[in-house]
Amino acid sequence: MTRKLTETKIVLASHNAGKLLEIADLLAPYGVDVVSAGELGLPEPEETEDSFAGNARIKAHFAAKESGLPALSDDSGLEVDALNGAPGVYTADWAETPNGRDFPMAMAKVQAKLDEKQAPSPRKGRFCCTLCLAWPDGHDEIFAGTVDGQLVWPMRGENGFGFDPMFLPNGEVETFGEMDPAKKHEMSHRADAFAKLVKGCF
Repeated sequence: MTRKLTETKIVLASHNAGKLLEIADLLAPYGVDVVSAGELGLPEPEETEDSFAGNARIKAHFAAKESGLPALSDDSGLEVDALNGAPGVYTADWAETPNGRDFPMAMAKVQAKLDEKQAPSPRKGRFCCTLCLAWPDGHDEIFAGTVDGQLVWPMRGENGFGFDPMFLPNGEVETFGEMDPAKKHEMSHRADAFAKLVKGCF
């Protein structure tokens, strides 16, 4: 039996503005106020696990303990079949530079590795999202979602964030970078995990 969320305020254990916007949007209909870890001045804990669930747990438990509020974290990434599931858990790391994250560079890196391997088309992959809702008493609930698609090059679109401009979901003609954000929110890996969270905890 999953634990229901009775509190009306939660912390989003993320410093990513794009994620905050997307999750605040998804939570709005449920009367839940979302404040980010960044707004509370919480540091980012080190993500030392090799799974989405492991890293989601680290972030959510840290934020719940520090804030005294339930905390929701999201660990997500892109898995590319021809790269044996990489970048996967290390998706954000592929974008790290001394001056912050550079996703166009990271997308170019993925493309270069696929070309190097002469990976056949369509170059299939999926976005994965694992949500962890943790309470200050140490209890947590985990929900995972995915969306399958293929990688396109050159990248297309100015919407979305991260690897969205190179990801074309199955059955669609627009990448997540070209798609209207409302449409993306309805079908994304985050929406999939989120629907499971709502069913379980709301």
